[in-house]
Amino acid sequence: MAIAGFVKGTGQDDYKGQLTLFVLLSCMVAAMGGLIFGYDIGISGGVTSMEPFLNKFFAEVNRKMKEDEEISNYCKFDSQLLTSFTSSLYIAGLVFTFFASSVTRSFGRKPSILAGGVAFLVGAALGGAAANVYMLLLGRILLGIGLGFTNQAIPLYLSEMAPHNYRGAINNGFQLCVGIGVLSANLVNFGTEKLKNSSSWRISLALAGVPASLLTLGSIFLPETPNSLIQRSDEHQKAKKMLERIRGTDDVDAEFEDLVKANATSKAIKKPFVKITQRKYRPQLVMAIAIQFFQQVTGINVISFYAPILFRTVGLDESGSLLSAVVVGVVGTAATLISMLLVDKLGRRALFTIGGVQMFVSQIVIGSIMAAQLGDHGGLSKGYAYLVLVLICIYVAGFAWSWGPLGWLVPSEIFQLEIRSAGQSITVAANFLFTFAIAQSFLFMLCRLKSGTFFFFGGWVLIMTSFVLLFLPETKYIPIEQMDRVWMEHWFWKRIVVEPGQESRV
Repeated sequence: MAIAGFVKGTGQDDYKGQLTLFVLLSCMVAAMGGLIFGYDIGISGGVTSMEPFLNKFFAEVNRKMKEDEEISNYCKFDSQLLTSFTSSLYIAGLVFTFFASSVTRSFGRKPSILAGGVAFLVGAALGGAAANVYMLLLGRILLGIGLGFTNQAIPLYLSEMAPHNYRGAINNGFQLCVGIGVLSANLVNFGTEKLKNSSSWRISLALAGVPASLLTLGSIFLPETPNSLIQRSDEHQKAKKMLERIRGTDDVDAEFEDLVKANATSKAIKKPFVKITQRKYRPQLVMAIAIQFFQQVTGINVISFYAPILFRTVGLDESGSLLSAVVVGVVGTAATLISMLLVDKLGRRALFTIGGVQMFVSQIVIGSIMAAQLGDHGGLSKGYAYLVLVLICIYVAGFAWSWGPLGWLVPSEIFQLEIRSAGQSITVAANFLFTFAIAQSFLFMLCRLKSGTFFFFGGWVLIMTSFVLLFLPETKYIPIEQMDRVWMEHWFWKRIVVEPGQESRV
């Protein structure tokens, strides 16, 4: 069944087919992994601003916040143990994404998604029932294992299932679910904070089990991608039948032929993590790692993890800070929807650039306001506090239609099949490594750099926007199995990937 209004010819290749309801439903189920990712990001900042949670696990932080009159506004939450609660998620994800790569390559995308869902379920149960800090951290580590599997497999699944001319919008569904997850976490935190007892944070942490259950049950019924079916067996007819079903047409010979060729190359690769370091894959490897690094030094996880803490720093009370985080979540989700509508029309480079300019300007202004108006003691006036909230919303919108979704989309579509699983693992590992570094260092950085923290991240936004303009080729409408051609035609990368004597062929 094809969805009316979604058929669009590109005139650039012979691939046929439509965006079918079967693909849409399958990708919606898979993208549920983004809900859990976003929920786990958003929930940590809220619970770490709740007094019952701080009293039970981080009493010293709560004492400093309430009793120490000499401590700076910027240093009230500076605790390595507190940041370990947030960042332990990403160390676990970093380690297990490499194990997930072998599972995804050998057994398929579907088993990795299912394994991630089960780990999420157990982690959510442990977090909600935590009796001590060790149990709390173990629950976060299990959630990290779930992220290692799902973030490795889901972007690949979405890119391989989607028709090439809607790959950007479908893949951005993952980031949309991340945004919905963050928003849901902020709403839950805002509601449970009103309880003012020990069950508030337990409910917040345990409710991660709801999207985890949806993903686990849904993944049982997911179809495997044709790319994976071809890669794991010689039953090409089964893979072709699946390709016909997901494209809604029997005329899939051109795309199927490209899949078979890519698979033949893939099966000759015995050590993909060694192969990916070769010269011809260097642009993809550099771009995937660089994009993950740049995505984190935008400072977005400062907002995602610590929005309630940040709003309390500038003078809002506990309830007001949680409500402000909800507003930020609504803005981010709406902007991601806009990105889904525009990414396959404007292209990746245009959105990267627009979002980069928007983030740079808003961060510089936020830093300037905090430098001029917020000292070590006291708070911002209500007017300035709400102005900071508006500027943070502008910043989040810029991220949500650029570096947020595109940070996952571009790496998932640029690797050839033979190194795709390894490439995605390196992408996820890089993301988690840089996320861990920022999460672990932000509260320390805020205490030392104070308002200069925003100038630090703003400077990086300027650098990364320039990087994209210079070195990222446009990938919209390029079939995923023909992506190598964009590097051969790029002004810089062609010097690396095109062997001497091959220029005429290119």
